[in-house]
Amino acid sequence: MDLTPTSPVKPTEHIAELLESMSRTGFQGRKLGEAYIIWKEMIQEPDCTILLGLSGAMVPAGMQECLISLAERHYMDAIVSTGANIFHDICEHLGVRHYRGHHHADDVALFEKGIDRIYDVFAYEEQFRSVDQRVADFIASIAPFRGSSRELIRRLGEWLIEVRPEGRSLTATCAAEGIPIFVPALADSSIGISLVMARREGTDVQVDQISDADEITAIVERSAKTGVIYIGGGVPKNFIQQTQVIASIHDSDLEGHAYAIQFTTDAPHWGGLSGCTFEEAISWGKETVTCPRVQCFCDATIAIPLMTSALVSSGIRRPDRG
Repeated sequence: MDLTPTSPVKPTEHIAELLESMSRTGFQGRKLGEAYIIWKEMIQEPDCTILLGLSGAMVPAGMQECLISLAERHYMDAIVSTGANIFHDICEHLGVRHYRGHHHADDVALFEKGIDRIYDVFAYEEQFRSVDQRVADFIASIAPFRGSSRELIRRLGEWLIEVRPEGRSLTATCAAEGIPIFVPALADSSIGISLVMARREGTDVQVDQISDADEITAIVERSAKTGVIYIGGGVPKNFIQQTQVIASIHDSDLEGHAYAIQFTTDAPHWGGLSGCTFEEAISWGKETVTCPRVQCFCDATIAIPLMTSALVSSGIRRPDRG
């Protein structure tokens, strides 16, 4: 049997070249390099719709500008996110910052000072509550509202551009670029808190999360093929994965997603979804049998800057998709 030798990584100042080289090594470094190559294939495939699952709270961790850069270049076509990411993204756009803290902090002392902790990132609770109120007031201004989370987040993005045009956020960028953002667990976030505040103040607001599932499945059904990228797992991952199942039930058997990448620290042997391998997903029809796929077991705050820098520096562009 002929074997292909590994190729030792050579130091280089070119990040795209570095990840290409890492794809010929071993362990998770190789997986990171392979993920870069597969993402490039998705971008270069004119018939591929790219869906990005964004879990956790990547914005407080400093990933916002990377995500904005990916959106500006249309390295994804739709996003499914946790509400936390969008809330913190809105905060940054409105000038409410997150601060470097420490994970070995006295949380009782932080509570007494009104400081919230997100691992080693700090934020002021009073400032968060001010954003809660501003979002609640915005919701009241567009009431009565009945629609999907995608429609609500789009209108939030347009509002952000209007009230603070100098601000930067993924939410505003996607609104400007026509990239839909779905938040299927919207109530499980500070945006959900704003919705409760608005409703208790008499605002007529109904977010239809069933429409979310229908709308994103329709995107998949209209696509010749789809590629999925999961930053973490959780609800965003399963929400995107299940589109193939819904499509198959409604006589649109697309045979699964055509490309798949995941950056996760969840192991598969616990039986949880976020560590669930793409091979397991093939049994459900969620990925195609021949799908180029890779799971990189790596902290997303390491993977995202490296992947984004490599893609941007490579100069790769989406082909004209008509």
